[in-house]
Amino acid sequence: MTDLALTVPDLSGKFAVVTGSNSGLGLGVTKRLSAAGAEVLMAIRNRAKGEAAIAEIRADVPDAKLTMKILDLSSLASVAALGEELNSEGRPIDILVNNAGVMQPPQRDTTADGFELQFGSNHLGHFALTARLLPLLRAADNPRVVSLSSLAARFGRINFDDPNFERGYSANLSYGQSKIATLMFALELDRLSRQHGWGLLSNAAHPGLCKTNLQISGPSHGRDKPTAMARFYQFSWRYMPFMWQEVDAGILPVLYAAVDPKARGAEFYGPRGFQELAGGGVIEARIPGRAANPEDCRRLWQLSEKLTGVSYPPN
Repeated sequence: MTDLALTVPDLSGKFAVVTGSNSGLGLGVTKRLSAAGAEVLMAIRNRAKGEAAIAEIRADVPDAKLTMKILDLSSLASVAALGEELNSEGRPIDILVNNAGVMQPPQRDTTADGFELQFGSNHLGHFALTARLLPLLRAADNPRVVSLSSLAARFGRINFDDPNFERGYSANLSYGQSKIATLMFALELDRLSRQHGWGLLSNAAHPGLCKTNLQISGPSHGRDKPTAMARFYQFSWRYMPFMWQEVDAGILPVLYAAVDPKARGAEFYGPRGFQELAGGGVIEARIPGRAANPEDCRRLWQLSEKLTGVSYPPN
């Protein structure tokens, strides 16, 4: 596929919201947006980690315009509270990066609302958040919503009969489901925006194999010691470095989706290189056939509205 040259324009006056922005990809994206002049709201769970991230960003970008608000995507009440607070402030949102995620916890865990943790946090939490922030997105000029998917979307499928894996949990299958769901959400959001005239551009991106703390904290979720999966990631970082890229490279597809003037809606962006694993550039990523099925995208949307109790306006 053709390499896509990334252009980060002057973002002065733009307002961005980035979830999970205290570490990994979210931190990297926030730093680059700030360096380009955007004001960034860091929506995170842990205030102390957020304050540390702000200090780290300002060490590189002294005049970074940053604010922090608490958001727990595993709680629909927390999502609603942030949505209410931002809507009361009334600041139009130019860029929403749905980045935060949970990865491969070894045992089934649930959100505050009883959803399987990965599906509930990675997909349903962001689905509800985007709905809550839709009035502010629509109030901006040419707003964008970027949803972070993964290479795991290739083997993902929506288990419509048991989306919360109550009848047999698999860390890998549930992660794959959550990440194909975020991709399908991005595609359907763009379709609905065009249909109803919402005026926003929705797309998705993935970082390939990118070294972040997600590979350690996720598979070791709730454990005192790293699990076999976490140890495998650490082993491959050390002995198969050619398969992995650093955060500065992993964020390039996300930045392209979020700010490049050439980025399009209903597209999926990933890294250049063999099987989109790594490579440092940006290409149009392959959309798995199951994600591109319009009927399944609509079915997932309806399921998500039912589970979250959040609906999007018809116009």
